Amino acid sequence: MADEFDPSTVPIRNAATVMLVRDAVDGDAGIEVFMLRRTTSASFGAGMYVFPGGKVDDADHAGELEPFCRGLDDAAASRQLGIDSGGLAYWVASIRECFEEAGILLAERRDGSALAIADADRHAVHDGTLSMVELCRRDDLVIDLSTTQYVDHWITPVGERRRFDTRFFVTEAPDGQEGLHDDKETVDSSWVRPQTALDQLDAGELMMMPPTAKNLRWLTGFATADDAVAAGMAIVDPATTLPKVRTDVDGNIIGVSMPGDSDYDAL
Repeated sequence: MADEFDPSTVPIRNAATVMLVRDAVDGDAGIEVFMLRRTTSASFGAGMYVFPGGKVDDADHAGELEPFCRGLDDAAASRQLGIDSGGLAYWVASIRECFEEAGILLAERRDGSALAIADADRHAVHDGTLSMVELCRRDDLVIDLSTTQYVDHWITPVGERRRFDTRFFVTEAPDGQEGLHDDKETVDSSWVRPQTALDQLDAGELMMMPPTAKNLRWLTGFATADDAVAAGMAIVDPATTLPKVRTDVDGNIIGVSMPGDSDYDAL
C-alpha cells in the first residue's frame, strides 16, 4: 500500500533550469548541450540526467544584485514570466545553479579583463558562505542576462511528494569554460548532441524526466547555438505544462499522463 499522505499539502517550490548550448566541437553541423547526472541519493530526480538547475532561493531575490545584472531588470523579467514581481530571481537562480552544479559562471569582469574562476568560490556559493551578490561585488562582475532566454514552463504533477514550478532557459555557453559536475548533487556530466541523448533515453541508457526530454527534442531543430538562443528570444509566453500521475488501485504512481494523452482529462 502507498504511504498515506495528502497531496494537497505538498508545497510548490519555484525553480529554474538552464540549457547551456554550444556549437558541436567535432566539426560537424549541430549543437551540444551540457547535461548532468543527479546522484542516486537525491531526494528528487535521483539518477536522472538533467540540465543545471534547482530551486529559487531567498538570496536570489536580493535587490542589491540587480545593479550587477545587464540586459534585464526585475520589471521586464516579471512581465516575461507573467508574475507581478520577483521575476529576475529566476534568471539569477539559473546563473547561480549553473555555477554551483556545472562550474560555469555566466558573467564577465566589468573592466573587460579575464575572468578567473576559483573552484573554492563555486563551493562557497553552493554552501551559502558566499552569495552571488558578494561574489559580484568582490570581483566587480556583470551578469549579462540578455542572452539567457525563457523558453518553457513545467509544474510537477499533483501526487508527487516534491513539487516544483520550473522555468526553463537557454543560453550559449561562454568560451573557455568546459563545465564539470560537482561530485555532490551531480556525479557525471558531458556535452552531448540532443538527438544522441534522446537515442540513449530510448535505448534505456539514460533516465530523464519528461520536461528534459521535451526540451531536448526542441533543441534538435537547431544547427547552431546562436540559432537556439535566437529561437528562444522569439518565444513569448510559453505554455505551462502540468502532467498528471497515473496510479494503481492502491494509489501507487505507475506512470505520467501528458496533455493530449487519451486519459489526461479523466485523471
